[in-house]
Amino acid sequence: MTKDNKDAAEDYSALIEAALNVRKYSYSPYSNFKVGAAVLASSGKIYTGTNIENASFPATICAERVAFTKALSEGEKDLRAIAITSSYDEFVFPCGVCRQFMVEFNPQLTVILAVSKEKYEIHKLKDLLPYSFTLK
Repeated sequence: MTKDNKDAAEDYSALIEAALNVRKYSYSPYSNFKVGAAVLASSGKIYTGTNIENASFPATICAERVAFTKALSEGEKDLRAIAITSSYDEFVFPCGVCRQFMVEFNPQLTVILAVSKEKYEIHKLKDLLPYSFTLK
């Protein structure tokens, strides 16, 4: 976030807080890398997710996809923003699989990378995955 963008801070504070809070439910015994994500739907509802690891690493699912699938499975079709946090004190971007998964539903998605409610960056998904596979 830039310091002169205070309106965005107010708009996304609940979303960032939800992502920060859900990290405690991470199941990450192999990496000890806890990730929390919170998706904002146009209905105003927030859906959260955390990473869930597996001894068979390809079976692991990222926090972003957990939050998205919860929202989608509840009938939400218009997802506007996602906040992503981790147990590291730095901005953590979504992996390539998550970027491609999310772009399927909204290339214009606002992606908030947060370390805290005060320290975050805002990006557009289309900028993080400029040559995505899409129907259009």
